[in-house]
Amino acid sequence: MTIAAPSPARHRRPAPDGRAGWVTTIRRVQTSSILLGLVVLLCLGGVVMVGSASEVISIDTYGSPWAILIRECMWVVIGGAALFVTCRLDYRRWRKLSGILVIVTIVLLLAVLVPGIGTNSGGSSRWIGFSSFGIQPSELMKLAMAVFGADLVVRREQKGRAYRTIVGPLLLVAGLAGGLILMQPDMGTALVIGCITMAILFASGVPMRPIVKLLGVVAVLALIVGLIEPYRRARLLSFLNPGAHASGSGYQVVQSLIGLGSGHFFGVGLGNGREKWGYLPNAHTDFIFSVVGEELGLVGAIALLGLLAAFCWFGLRAASRAPDRFGGLLGVALVVWIAAETVINVGAVVGLLPVTGIPLPFISFGGSSLVITMVAAGILINIARQERMPGDGAAHGRTATAGRGGGRPGRPERGSRAAVR
Repeated sequence: MTIAAPSPARHRRPAPDGRAGWVTTIRRVQTSSILLGLVVLLCLGGVVMVGSASEVISIDTYGSPWAILIRECMWVVIGGAALFVTCRLDYRRWRKLSGILVIVTIVLLLAVLVPGIGTNSGGSSRWIGFSSFGIQPSELMKLAMAVFGADLVVRREQKGRAYRTIVGPLLLVAGLAGGLILMQPDMGTALVIGCITMAILFASGVPMRPIVKLLGVVAVLALIVGLIEPYRRARLLSFLNPGAHASGSGYQVVQSLIGLGSGHFFGVGLGNGREKWGYLPNAHTDFIFSVVGEELGLVGAIALLGLLAAFCWFGLRAASRAPDRFGGLLGVALVVWIAAETVINVGAVVGLLPVTGIPLPFISFGGSSLVITMVAAGILINIARQERMPGDGAAHGRTATAGRGGGRPGRPERGSRAAVR
């Protein structure tokens, strides 16, 4: 697959009937509008579910059932402002910030590990800041990795460099970031960083053989890291058989499954869930999907997953129609980021994957995670606003090759994976 050469809307010729391509304009606006509508629905659903799932712990912690909900609304407003800005900011401007963004984020990841600077919570040091305004650098690293990887591929392809000059630097940055994140420790976010990196490599047209080898090495390393630390080893054992560890490391998963099963088809009703009354830890954060299943039932859980799946689907469509190579690669990276977090979170809640502490995008309570996710959504919407329609590239009589849109650097390659269609 190849990404066709850019065809800006302002240079598009009028339709034969005199209407200046109004059909194309409507279809172009449609993708961005759908993405924006999906983000709004997901955020509204997140606010409702956080309010329902957090009322008990909010009373215990702050003395008010509304405290956590108010904080969530504050972060949604901040995220909405970030979404508004990034929707209107040309996504190409992020290329100028790719190097600075990576350097600043790595410095912040180092600062998190310094006693007195990083904020420790639950045995992990992942935040910088105070009170409700902590910043989680690992969340920012997801965005930095997506922008840096897409920019690196385009720059190396424009110079006609071999694919090895892409793989090396990209893996070096991803390895450094992943190692620092594992030291916090936060294996879930490190996995998401790995997914973003692999998505960029795959979409860039790198041959599959080194990718398969790399995946094998990463899988072995992940298994070793998971077995070294006692708490990770306990999580893996409980994941394989949560019932055998129901009173210990498997307690959270068992309670999550009880909540999901209690919801049946239509749920027990919004606000009527029982697991959030001290039975299910992290009910309003990592395990909020269990509360959704309990209170809204199978119908509500499937509807939520449908919204997230639709966001990823239309995000990929926006990436496939991006006006340039950078936009296509960046769009793919952002979609894989959201999809990976969804799969990891839901997989842990239903007991199919180990618990890693990854929030459910747009839904779980959070500050940095929600705002950065909204920034990513805004960038994706901006890419969709500038999308080219199928057939535009053919009108120009060329397709994007190395440095302009696809295939192995330095040579045109018809049918390359690099193009996202």
